[in-house]
Amino acid sequence: MSAPYWLNIHDPNDFPDVSLAMTEPDGLLAVGGDLSEPRLLAAYRRGIFPWYNEDQPILWWSPDPRAVLFPDKLIVSKSLRKTIRKQVFDVKFDTVFAQVMQECAAPRRSQNGTWISDEIRQAYYRLHKLGYAHSIECWQDGRLVGGLYGIALGQMFFGESMFSRVTDASKVAFAYLVRHLQARGFAVIDCQVSSAHLTSLGACNIERSKFVTYLNEYCPRQGWTGEWRVDPQVEDSLKF
Repeated sequence: MSAPYWLNIHDPNDFPDVSLAMTEPDGLLAVGGDLSEPRLLAAYRRGIFPWYNEDQPILWWSPDPRAVLFPDKLIVSKSLRKTIRKQVFDVKFDTVFAQVMQECAAPRRSQNGTWISDEIRQAYYRLHKLGYAHSIECWQDGRLVGGLYGIALGQMFFGESMFSRVTDASKVAFAYLVRHLQARGFAVIDCQVSSAHLTSLGACNIERSKFVTYLNEYCPRQGWTGEWRVDPQVEDSLKF
């Protein structure tokens, strides 16, 4: 496809096949539409996600290759394992979803702005209220110091963004998430695009076609629904 497809604003299922995504820029598939709950869920089930700046129309992406992490392939370094065992953080799920998104949206040292706009935050908060979007949080002395958020569909989790105000806070949140997802039968964690940080935690690249196969197999399955909480039985059995 030489140019991205313009979506029908009235049809939330109006997405082209991901195989038609552009190669430059990698994965750009479609433009326009909206961030309604039906459209976002339809997008994730097809391996598509929104990513755009506030001065742009909504851009929809499906890169190839796709970065994923299989729960049993999580890498926990010796230093991270030591931090977890010291229990320096209190890990919670879904207690301050909006605050986690706001922290993820804060400008980074290497960035002038953020793609997590008010429009994005409002859209994902609506998904959170419906039980699809979740936050994993690290607390220290009553202060939120790290975490991440994403979407759960069936037995797949789609990671969106993470932040850390204290060393290893986001990594601890991610490790807890992976172990809880593993205990509940989740098969794949979508990391979207590879980075050195994600690779250090065990993420790898797979072909987009293989990713679509996983979507078709695991999204329809029964997953972890509703409001999430840390399961004491799972926490007691965590092995790091």
